Amino acid sequence: MQGTGYLAIWSDLAPQNETDWAHWITREHAAERVGIDGFLACRIFRALGVAVNRYFILYELEDERVVGGPDYLARLNAPTPWSQRTMPKLENFARGGGRVAASAGTGQGGIVAPLRLDTGPSRDAATLVAELARLDRIIAARVLLTDIAQTSIKTREKGMRANDGSFSALLLIEGLDEAAVREALHHLRKLLSTEDHGAIDDLPLYRLAFSLPKQLLPG
Repeated sequence: MQGTGYLAIWSDLAPQNETDWAHWITREHAAERVGIDGFLACRIFRALGVAVNRYFILYELEDERVVGGPDYLARLNAPTPWSQRTMPKLENFARGGGRVAASAGTGQGGIVAPLRLDTGPSRDAATLVAELARLDRIIAARVLLTDIAQTSIKTREKGMRANDGSFSALLLIEGLDEAAVREALHHLRKLLSTEDHGAIDDLPLYRLAFSLPKQLLPG
């Protein structure tokens, strides 16, 4: 990941809304967000092996201050007409942003496991991600910590959605294929406390669907 900050978002979509959402996110929203000062890149992933249409979006930020910064908040308080139509349709919405606490490995994988945690990892973050990144066909592992105060700032966009959720930390594993990432999750069960095992076992994997670094923006 570029920068030391992040913003992560999940949402589910009803089948009748998925095509319009896909056009909105790829033709307007991602470019709008990546164009904001401090936003460096956007990656969009789709969940595998689940009955619902579930998406995970990861923005890379210069640093954690971007999440509550004036440029981003200005966009959140002035949503486009297309965003105003889309936001109320996003179900099971969860959002968190903050800082990259630890990172190991080089590059980005096409299959990811984004594990949301209610508290930070019970083990030292740097040691944890280093061990995961050494596993076969794992590209990178990262621990991301949420700034709850900045994430919770009330904005016009936030008011358009019902029952937004959040999380304290995100453990992100990136790999070359599903089998490698599944094996990494199996290994992770040995490293985290037992209260996190249920979340690990229920976690779907996600496949990269769309990527937009700032360098590819027009102009």
